[in-house]
Amino acid sequence: MIDRSLMERYAKELGIELSGRMLEQLDDYAQFLVEYNEKVNLTAITAPEDIVRKHFADSLSVLRQVKIPEDSSLIDVGTGAGFPSTPLLIARPDLHVTQLDSLQKRIVFLQALAGRLGVPVTAIHARAEEAGRQPAFRERFDFATARAVAHLRELSEYCLPFVRVGGKFLALKGPEMETELRESERAISLLGGEVEDIRSYTLPGSDERRTLVVVTKRIPTPKAYPRPSAKMAKKPLQ
Repeated sequence: MIDRSLMERYAKELGIELSGRMLEQLDDYAQFLVEYNEKVNLTAITAPEDIVRKHFADSLSVLRQVKIPEDSSLIDVGTGAGFPSTPLLIARPDLHVTQLDSLQKRIVFLQALAGRLGVPVTAIHARAEEAGRQPAFRERFDFATARAVAHLRELSEYCLPFVRVGGKFLALKGPEMETELRESERAISLLGGEVEDIRSYTLPGSDERRTLVVVTKRIPTPKAYPRPSAKMAKKPLQ
């Protein structure tokens, strides 16, 4: 399905050594994703080279930009088809990954994918604003990730409640972030976070620019958050 040598080269550009088994898992992932996508819409990106660069390399770029200690716990909020968390788990099988999505059909796919690849994943069907209030998930994770088009202000309200004090929220975003960051600063602070770093980079094999926003959790998130999504939309944190 995918060009394994290209995947291996991109990974090496990111400072990641992929074993033969890991490359096999990524190949199987791509194959299953394309097959499943014919009956359930998971992604618009289905060309093998695009999957390698825009899904796999994009996800693995997190490991180049941020040090994730061994045995860290990670929740992927709005995980969709498993990005970035499944590629991260393939490359880092020591991680403890929870995948959260509001659509049951995606959870069914992720559970089938985990079984097919032989990776231990906990896939949860829930809305982020509801799960973030549950004691089983609130402030339980070392890292939260989100690769989404939503504004960083709203993403922070969805994700920071999951992160323990001292942990980090990693937002995988596009190239233009100046205005969005400025509009999100107060919300991030109110939610107990602080922007620690903003990493700009290009994807391997292209000039496509990406930004990783690293938010460190400094204090507990106030109990009032996260609010229902309708309230977030009607009255964004200012």
